[in-house]
Amino acid sequence: MSADDQKRAAGEAAAALVESGMTVGLGTGSTAAWFVRALAARGLDVRGVPTSQATADLAASLGIPVIELDEAGEIHLTVDGADEIGPGLSLIKGGGAALLREKLVWEASKRCVVIADAAKQVAMLGAFPLPIEVVPFGHRSTALRISDALIECDLGVAPRLRMKDGAPVRTDNGNLIYDAACGRIPEPAKLAGALKSVTGVVDHGLFLDLADLALLGGDAGVTTLEP
Repeated sequence: MSADDQKRAAGEAAAALVESGMTVGLGTGSTAAWFVRALAARGLDVRGVPTSQATADLAASLGIPVIELDEAGEIHLTVDGADEIGPGLSLIKGGGAALLREKLVWEASKRCVVIADAAKQVAMLGAFPLPIEVVPFGHRSTALRISDALIECDLGVAPRLRMKDGAPVRTDNGNLIYDAACGRIPEPAKLAGALKSVTGVVDHGLFLDLADLALLGGDAGVTTLEP
């Protein structure tokens, strides 16, 4: 199976977990888009809480009613992709620059399911550069303090401002993204705490102790993982 076929299989497996009447968090990215399409195809009576404008547009185009997080009340289930899935379902997310909204929706959900192709499972997080969302004001000064936090965690790498078409990438919140190519993150919780302590950092792409289930698409079908 191609990577897209694996993503589609995982998305369809996750859509099968949804029941009519649910409020569902809708993730961002190519894998989450397969879930949104599969959910729409089921024709259930659900409401979606999108984690990005791109996902909101996709869901609305497929006939899924979308609401804001503040309107949602209880979110029964959130389904989203990940850039890496490590031990205990620790995750790196944010390749699609939606990490803050994703984390807000995840933390408001009763249950969170991560979907991915099999290649996203790793023995240790860090090969995928860690996204860090920062406010634009004084962002280069913030990046220097991020570097200090990385050094404190024995990760001597310089974060790089994410660019696209010659301009800094802006999140849906108007913030900027710095990526830290750590290579390996042996202590994700320590790094998460260090980054959150930096003034100017809005949030980071380490999703720890949030995923309840992972569905990985592979050549032999969909594999289920639990923390």
